Amino acid sequence: MYSRSVSATWDDSERNSLSEKIRARSNSGVRLDYYQRMVYKTILKYQDPVTGLFPGSCTPESKESWVRDNVYAILSVWALSLANRKNSDLDEDRAKSYELQQRCIKNMRSILTCLIKQADKVERFKKTQSPADSLHAKYGIRSLKTTVGDSEYGHLQLDAISLFILILAQMTASGVQIIYTLDEVAFIQNLVFYIEAAYRTPDYGVWERGDKTNHGQTELNSSSIGMSKAALEAINDLDLFGAKGGPASVIHCIPDETQKCSAVLQSMLPRESNSKEVDAALLGIIGYPAFAVEDADLLNLTRQTLVDKLQGRYGLRRFLRDGYRTSKEDSHRLHYQPWELKAFENIECEWPMFFCYLMLDAMFSGNTEMADEYWDALEEVVVRTDDGLKLLPEMYAVPQDKIDAEYLEPHSQDRVHIGRLPFLWGQSLYILCCLIKEGFVACGEIDPLCRRYVTEKKPDIVVQVVILAENDVVKEKARQNGIEIQTIQTARPVEVYPARVLSYIYGQLGKSWKLGLSGRPSHEVGTLSTSTLYQLHDRVIAFTPQFLDQEYFYLATDTNLLIDMFRTDISFLKSNWRMLGRPTVILEISERSFEEDGKLNPAFAATYRKCRTGYLHGARVMLGTLNEFLNTSCMYTLQFLGASTDSGKVKKSGEKDVRNYIDLLLLQKQAANKAQLPSSRSNKRDAPKRRLSRDLRSRAGSVVGIIRRTRSIQVDTTDPGMINIRSRQSSGDGLDQMGLPSPSGPPQPELFYSAPVDRPIFTQSPSVDEFPEVEVPELLDMLKQTESLGEQAEIIHYLYLTKGLNWDTRISSRGGSVRVTVADLVKELYDKSCQTKKWWLVRHSAGMLDKRVEDLARAVSDLLVHQKQITVGMPSDSEVTITRPLPPEELQTLIRGAYKKDNSTAMLTQELLMYLAMFVRTEPDLFHDLLRLRIGLIIQIMAAELARALKCKGPEASEYLLNLSPYEMKMLLHHILSGKEIGVREGDGAIGEENAVLTVAPLLQKNRRSGIARLRKSIQLSANENLMQIFNQGRLSTVNGLLSGTGDGGADGDSGSEDLPEKTGRWLRRRRLDGALNRLPKDFYPRIWRLLEKSQGLHVADMFLSPTLTNEVRIWNNRRDKYNRPRI
Repeated sequence: MYSRSVSATWDDSERNSLSEKIRARSNSGVRLDYYQRMVYKTILKYQDPVTGLFPGSCTPESKESWVRDNVYAILSVWALSLANRKNSDLDEDRAKSYELQQRCIKNMRSILTCLIKQADKVERFKKTQSPADSLHAKYGIRSLKTTVGDSEYGHLQLDAISLFILILAQMTASGVQIIYTLDEVAFIQNLVFYIEAAYRTPDYGVWERGDKTNHGQTELNSSSIGMSKAALEAINDLDLFGAKGGPASVIHCIPDETQKCSAVLQSMLPRESNSKEVDAALLGIIGYPAFAVEDADLLNLTRQTLVDKLQGRYGLRRFLRDGYRTSKEDSHRLHYQPWELKAFENIECEWPMFFCYLMLDAMFSGNTEMADEYWDALEEVVVRTDDGLKLLPEMYAVPQDKIDAEYLEPHSQDRVHIGRLPFLWGQSLYILCCLIKEGFVACGEIDPLCRRYVTEKKPDIVVQVVILAENDVVKEKARQNGIEIQTIQTARPVEVYPARVLSYIYGQLGKSWKLGLSGRPSHEVGTLSTSTLYQLHDRVIAFTPQFLDQEYFYLATDTNLLIDMFRTDISFLKSNWRMLGRPTVILEISERSFEEDGKLNPAFAATYRKCRTGYLHGARVMLGTLNEFLNTSCMYTLQFLGASTDSGKVKKSGEKDVRNYIDLLLLQKQAANKAQLPSSRSNKRDAPKRRLSRDLRSRAGSVVGIIRRTRSIQVDTTDPGMINIRSRQSSGDGLDQMGLPSPSGPPQPELFYSAPVDRPIFTQSPSVDEFPEVEVPELLDMLKQTESLGEQAEIIHYLYLTKGLNWDTRISSRGGSVRVTVADLVKELYDKSCQTKKWWLVRHSAGMLDKRVEDLARAVSDLLVHQKQITVGMPSDSEVTITRPLPPEELQTLIRGAYKKDNSTAMLTQELLMYLAMFVRTEPDLFHDLLRLRIGLIIQIMAAELARALKCKGPEASEYLLNLSPYEMKMLLHHILSGKEIGVREGDGAIGEENAVLTVAPLLQKNRRSGIARLRKSIQLSANENLMQIFNQGRLSTVNGLLSGTGDGGADGDSGSEDLPEKTGRWLRRRRLDGALNRLPKDFYPRIWRLLEKSQGLHVADMFLSPTLTNEVRIWNNRRDKYNRPRI
């Protein structure tokens, strides 16, 4: 025994000697052992042996664990395992690597367990985006359960969940398998749906406090949006089972949701949120681990802003006026008032861990000089222990006795470290910096998904355009117009379906009945998704853009707007396409694409000619067929539909599911074609229609005029200009407010709708809530008799208000005995009004069907992130302010509530919000110095402008406004925002020609025309000869004379041209428009700020502005945000 022990001792000695020789030969073992010891003594020492989670603080009393801190803490362990695997000299090194990797898996799986226990909250949050339904931010270390209530903490922290998904994707890509079952795959897929709406979801942010004053108010944070964008891009198309996986274990992200996050992030940077001008948390967004910013200039601007505003000798401040752990902080108070934050200015605590972010950013970008600079800075702030380890403290603070000196000269006083030591989050990043600096880990090893190359220049995009005909009749019409195209049915081998089918397919992702998860909640798919071809088994499928879907929203029925949106989408694809292969856009030609004479719509024809040249809106385009583009298009697989399993049973094949859904759509389309309402027996526009007799009209009671009585648009009766118009009209002579002769002749009839026979009858005006008894069966008989859409709309609206959409009318269905409800009648009314282009009825029936404009939530978010407040509802009645992004359903409910029973104006509000969002993205200068957008007031001013131009009364102008096509509405809004005057001129030909609305730039010496392109049929009166005679007697011809005059006495020899209006009247109108738009003079807020700073306050009417506002905000100067607006 003794000899064997001696022998064993010699063997151990020889083995140790051999190990030392090998390590000496590799020249890395000693340093790697040092970092091994540092990781174990500063990180793993605090890891729970049962669950693998890390505590919030390095004390035995800490029993809570934060998601974000755990993910950051485990990064150094993962990096060390990679270093040991790459630099393994002996089996013991490989064993260490394996053990460290298992610790990573244990930690990440424990976080997953904490989250998956709250699967029910994920399901609710997808629909509500409410903080009360969010996943918790911290859990019990041993129990893995929640530790506080839903409303007792700022749990909604999208950046933390996104960080977990991002690092999960990076670890999986490096070969570390963390996900084991398909149930877990389904949960991760639903986490993707949880974070994809980050661009419109205010949260509490990285610091868990919401707004800067810590009042618990959620904000839209750039750091949360950027981390969500990075997570979506990283995990897209990733197999969570690694090399052993299949279609069922692949995660799918909707590219349009990722792009929305990118667009909002780009518009917000370098700002963090509404209350935080800048925040050091953005360092993790512009650099490691997110790499979320693609624009190199914006990235450099953000980094430089952070360094200039926040960097000190000991680290970076979290944000300006951050009072956390300072000597001036009152630990007994939960929050401060905004003006109290000035006490913390220049004494904010500095956090050394942000030097680590900057050093990592420098090393990933290859900037060795910058990396060495921050390495030296880190060496100055680390705390060295007796055994040679380096610890990174949480923060450095100014001592109490040096506060006054620091106020006088910022960054002049020595600080002391306070808080946690080590701070696991910062300590882990510091070890990561050390491992990369010494070459143990390469940047590519901790970024296997290559996110660090996000700023690399992308190649030019060629957009492939395919034009298809709706049917053979349309194909023949297109051929007669010189366009040879295929029909949708003959575009083989590719099958073409509407975007609704793609939405249904994506809706199958992530479904799990065991976890109670329903999959993707949104029914919207964007241009990026529909510009991709999809492969399902042996079939290739393409989809038309969603804006072409009339079933979704009525904008697709306006060909001019459709073409405008198509051009916008082409430009959008040029700037935002990031996938392999080229985008393929399908443009469908339908019956509504042609004029009454059979000619192709001029806008459509012009766009087609531009596409043939190879360029459209600055983008390279190529016309062709789907078969020609098969090899060059982006192709995406849909194999997940038939591969997923649930409870051991294979779901029905994806192909069968899709086929069943398509068959259902065809049945719905056929049912819609079976009309229940009488139609005109003639297709001629001026053919007489069968209408109700006078006796039946009188028996209809309160139904007569019911639609008009729901209108809430009112031109201001106290407006001096409108009073002047009415007084001139009543007197019958004199000049109006613009110095134009008042119209003469017979009394002007009511101006409403395109054809008088389709007008509802406005003879009574009781309250909409006062309904005398009306015999419903008699109304239904009337409905069957009349061919007038206006009369049909009156009756159906009465049934909608009194009986509801689901009431069975007991009308026998044509061609069968199908149950016909009020909803079916409204749907048919909507379809017919779309076909006949009666836009007042389109908007009204769309409101009754509760339709929602595409990307309504994104439109509101785009306006809000540009620092605009929004109100909906009519002024002085039911205005509701929107100050934060809301879910689409909540927005729709809010808008409907603001306008009560006025369906038309509610739908018009949705339209205007979408147009405003378009303008703020493409022409942000239009919104310069606009703080609040009052949609109701904008609608009123649009009606007032029409009343001014047409010299008509307010109610008539509001009806004109509602009958404008969507494209005309967009152009009218644009010209009001741009400050141009509008007028109406008559066509150059006969009476039957269309009228057009033109604009005149304000305050010009010459009357130059700048037309609202194609703003035609705005006052569709060509069928009403008597009304045209009234306009011919002076009104339109006079305005036309104004618009065609020269303003300098007739330079062209036209002695009869009118002079421009007086400048006083024009300035009055200009001020009215600016007041309605809340437009302010240049640098208004900074000047008010300086005025308050040097005064005792300012009285404005009954309001008093206190000088304490100067303590609440700072004057802010940089290229993207010139100042911070006081709360005035």
